[in-house]
Amino acid sequence: MRAIWKGAVSFGLVSVPVKLYSATESHDVSFRQVHAKDGGRIKYQRVCSVDGEEVAYADIAKGYETEDGEMVILTDDDLAELPSTSSREIAVEKFVPSDQIDPMLFEKSYYLEPEKSGAKPYALLRQALKDADRMAVVTVALRQRTTVAVLRVRDDVIVLQTMMWPDEIRTPDFSIEAGDVKDTEVSMANMLVETLAGDFDPAEFEDDYAEAVESLVKTKIEGGEVKRTAASTKSSGEVVDLLAALQRSVDAAKSARGETGAADDDEASTTKAPAKKTAAKKTAAKKAPAKKTAARKTAAQKTPAKKTPAKKTTKKAS
Repeated sequence: MRAIWKGAVSFGLVSVPVKLYSATESHDVSFRQVHAKDGGRIKYQRVCSVDGEEVAYADIAKGYETEDGEMVILTDDDLAELPSTSSREIAVEKFVPSDQIDPMLFEKSYYLEPEKSGAKPYALLRQALKDADRMAVVTVALRQRTTVAVLRVRDDVIVLQTMMWPDEIRTPDFSIEAGDVKDTEVSMANMLVETLAGDFDPAEFEDDYAEAVESLVKTKIEGGEVKRTAASTKSSGEVVDLLAALQRSVDAAKSARGETGAADDDEASTTKAPAKKTAAKKTAAKKAPAKKTAARKTAAQKTPAKKTPAKKTTKKAS
């Protein structure tokens, strides 16, 4: 990971020099908008709604639209005069009980790593937060804008989570009229909750969407359903941008679950002729995530092979 910010956590007379790392990343599948006829990418032009002319990027300014539709143009000089801060301090304002902060306020998470000189006070702050079961409410300047955040302990690392401002949380504008709720109905609902009660383990949940899209794209590539455009630089035997991105996402997800097999998948895909497509049957793992083994592919000599379902074996992760 690469540090995106350096500064210090200060509480009382104690200062802890730290580095800030982004703690999360998105694995959402993204698609390009293309022309269905030839696969060409769709381009968008910056066109002025008043005169209909295309606007160069250098001529684009920031505008604030008023409630009555008027537009106020803000220049770079105007923005430079706005209050901003470049402080490198994470200032602890107070320590509050963990259950007093609504999780809806949380926005972005970062890991705090201590510099060598701050390892001991970092450990002391971490232990104090654990023992008190409290979060530290702090103010910090990120991207030249001061924001409110909290410090909390996750495993053995202090996490900084930026928070939304209270007026950014919307109030629901609807009411719920459920009518009279009977005691027997409440008892049944409580019984259902007890039946499904358990501890949360994120490893039990999988996002199969990326794997499904990858499988679909790979099938189309093997079947020759690929649009070759003037911008294409890869041969038909190589993976397109989307598939490569999906493969990296799947490999990262498997690695996070302690699985292997990505290299086997790559090796199995290097066949000379269109390969048979295997339909994977998933078996549910009760305690540990199951490893997926790559299905064997046989090369067709003269004509493309027909797609036949093949069972995948599962092994318990060690």
